Amino acid sequence: MIAASELRRGMTFSYEGEIWVCLDFQHNKTGRGGAVERIKMKNIITGNVRETTFLPTEKLPKAHIEKKDMQYIYNDGDLYYFMDTETYEQIPLNKSNVEDAIPYLIDGTICTIHFYQGNAFRVEPPIFVNMKITFCEPAVAGDTARSALKPATLETGLVIQVPLFVNEGETVKVDTRTGEYVERV
Repeated sequence: MIAASELRRGMTFSYEGEIWVCLDFQHNKTGRGGAVERIKMKNIITGNVRETTFLPTEKLPKAHIEKKDMQYIYNDGDLYYFMDTETYEQIPLNKSNVEDAIPYLIDGTICTIHFYQGNAFRVEPPIFVNMKITFCEPAVAGDTARSALKPATLETGLVIQVPLFVNEGETVKVDTRTGEYVERV
């Protein structure tokens, strides 16, 4: 059991007979009343998102989620294929289950797949990925002294802000938790 005040992003729990993942949490303390925990959660089976309030002391059963590292191979329309690197078994996942990871998926990327009762429901990309810049404006001479940023399009179509000294064709490290530039590789 887990107290509602201990819920954090990514934690899974059972509520009203269904399995939910916490997307966001907020502790609210009103002037006269007691504190409440406002939780934004997503049903891992249906994908429905809902906001609910709990008392901080309310107990929720923790859901047992299995995690397995698998390699992204390719996508075919709305299906994304991942391969178990030990058994070479391939599993297709719907776009809705992969949506958060799509901007960071390059062929061969090792991702963590979350399973509940044998069904995959979420893909977690690695914390850092190296991606090639396919388009960005060249820096103007003299502009490189400032710490200004410019937009750059990466090989997956993701657009991030990079320093002015970074050029098209270079590879950069991106933090998948924030979607921000980390360094040149």
